[in-house]
Amino acid sequence: QVQLVESGGGLVQPGESLRLSCAASGSIFRIYGMGWYRQPPGKQREWVAQVTLQGATNYADSTKGRFTISRDNAKNTIYLQMNSLKLEDTAVYYCHAYIQAAGEFSARDYWGQGTQVTVSS
Repeated sequence: QVQLVESGGGLVQPGESLRLSCAASGSIFRIYGMGWYRQPPGKQREWVAQVTLQGATNYADSTKGRFTISRDNAKNTIYLQMNSLKLEDTAVYYCHAYIQAAGEFSARDYWGQGTQVTVSS
């Protein structure tokens, strides 16, 4: 059983920072790409950032320059450092990973349960 567990959400004021973490656990053979998505209130889920197995990163235009994604392969964990938070960053943030579980022939998508980030003055 493979699980993704997020942590680090909370309530902050505009301009402040938060750091999210996502740890993968279970019977994992290999983790490929990992990333973050978010779902603002009343809107569809949207992609935020991703990091490849080799450490290459990509960001949505709305988060570029403010958010930094990083990965610790030894801990099967990714992080999302969010700086200069804006009201419109309010959302439930979901961790995503493309994982090949032990004993399986191919990788598939896994999702965390989500963590709430609220930016409010």
